[in-house]
Amino acid sequence: MKVQVLVVDDSALMRKLICELLESDPNIEVVDTARDGYEAVEKVAKLHPDVVTMDVQMPRMSGLEALSHIMSQCPTPVIILTGLNNPQLAIEALERGAVDFVLKPSGTISMDIYKIRQELIQKVKLAPLVNIRKMVQRGITPPLPPLKTPFRIPGKRVVVIGASTGGPRALNHCLSSLPSHLPAAVLVVQHMPPGFTRSFAERLNRRSPLEVKEAEEGDVILPGRAYVAPGDYHMVVEKRGNQEVIHLDKSPPVKGLRPSADVTMRSVAEVFGAGSIGVILTGMGSDGADGLKAIKERGGITIAQDRSTSIIYGMPRAAVRSGCVDKVLPLGEIPKEIVRLLTYTRSGVKNRAGNKN
Repeated sequence: MKVQVLVVDDSALMRKLICELLESDPNIEVVDTARDGYEAVEKVAKLHPDVVTMDVQMPRMSGLEALSHIMSQCPTPVIILTGLNNPQLAIEALERGAVDFVLKPSGTISMDIYKIRQELIQKVKLAPLVNIRKMVQRGITPPLPPLKTPFRIPGKRVVVIGASTGGPRALNHCLSSLPSHLPAAVLVVQHMPPGFTRSFAERLNRRSPLEVKEAEEGDVILPGRAYVAPGDYHMVVEKRGNQEVIHLDKSPPVKGLRPSADVTMRSVAEVFGAGSIGVILTGMGSDGADGLKAIKERGGITIAQDRSTSIIYGMPRAAVRSGCVDKVLPLGEIPKEIVRLLTYTRSGVKNRAGNKN
């Protein structure tokens, strides 16, 4: 059965080119087009397409406004297709409920739209797999209040989190629920293109008690701080003297991805060993399964988000199927479990100053 798509763009030329591009795949059918956000909202309610591709800057009603109306009235997977190289706008679209975004290759009017054919078609074909109602529900669920547990735990610890589709909201929930005095660093690998992770980290920083930043070469890994892997770089942990630092690696993509959660997690396992906590959140594919296995083999603890709260139960499912996951938890329980693990020793006895593991 073909994926039915509504194409929304204020340019007649771009509508024509996008339609031709999409229908070059025999498994995609463009059921209609819309010139602005008002038409988009009306036609989504009337036609119930499987997927919407949406421009952002349009007359009468912008793509972001239309997205909000669609998510509240007739939840439908929306892919933002824009020529505006604006990371903050793209991240806001994801937070409002967009499944993904694709940049037009040369601005608002892109005669070379064919350059993104493979990326756009792949995302359109995967979008119907998203549980859009869970995405909408997740958007209106407030995060847990910051936890206030006092910590006393010897040794260096690190939490490494991998996420993809649906990840920005899930990560916002997790990081906003962790206390500023967390006795571990948090390393975040969210699949995003270059130029977008800095804005994403800045938004997380505004909402989280932790200090969040886009990782830079040579950053010293410190407790109470979170580091987001920059787009198009693998984030690797290295031991230099008595410090653990971040190295940004341009080695080939793994499973087609750079940054890769597998790469970061394997390096964390090697450097931190049993002091590692690995977490896989919602996302497409299997990234992170091999990384969790490495953490598990070194004595660390592994967690996967459960099916019921995942927007896409791909990455968590692959991890669970690998047999390396210690706990499968709903999203709301994951920050609590991270805090619990950092508060207790392996024997289950609460750490106190001066006690040994």
